[in-house]
This record gives sequence, C-alpha cells and structure tokens, in this order.
Amino acid sequence: MSDTSKFQMTTPDSVAADPQAVEILRMWWSKDEPVMSVMPAFNDPIQFGELLAYAARHMAHGYAVRHGHNEREAYNRILQGLSQVVKADNVQTVAEPVVQAKGKA
Repeated sequence: MSDTSKFQMTTPDSVAADPQAVEILRMWWSKDEPVMSVMPAFNDPIQFGELLAYAARHMAHGYAVRHGHNEREAYNRILQGLSQVVKADNVQTVAEPVVQAKGKA
C-alpha cells in the first residue's frame, strides 16, 4: 500500500474501555486475495453470522458516506459478493504457519 495511513483504523474508545471486549476478526486485502486473522470466540457459530450481517450493514453505510453510493444499493452489492463466494466451489482456507516469537521458550 502506498499510503498506509489512509487505511489505518483505530480501536473505538467504547471498546478500549470494555475489559470484556474480544477481537473476533482482522481482515486485509493483500496480493489480490483476502487475508485474515480469526478468533472463533462465540460458542454458537450463528453469532458470527449475525456479526457479519451487522458488518455488511455498517460497510454499506460507509460506502454511502465515503464514496457517495446509495446505501441500499451498496448493501445489495455486498450481499451479492457474499452470495458469490458462498456458492463458489474453489474457496479454500490456507493457514499460515505459526511463528514463535524470538526469545520466548
């Protein structure tokens, strides 16, 4: 990325102040593919699905505010992309090797 500050995000104050907050997902677009760190912290996977639905709504709002898109149309395009990946038969999970931090036993 040429201007990394453009893509930096900060932790919301409300989350930083919550001692029970749990980070669930970090996502990047790198080398023309999605890369992520995940924490399956919920007991029931349906909660992660709900989280993704909230994220889609919030992202549609972000497209409306930042890029001038119609929010409803942006939401529908997000759902279209989600549906395309769900239906694809070529999506694979590739885990990167876990690297031990130097100096730790």
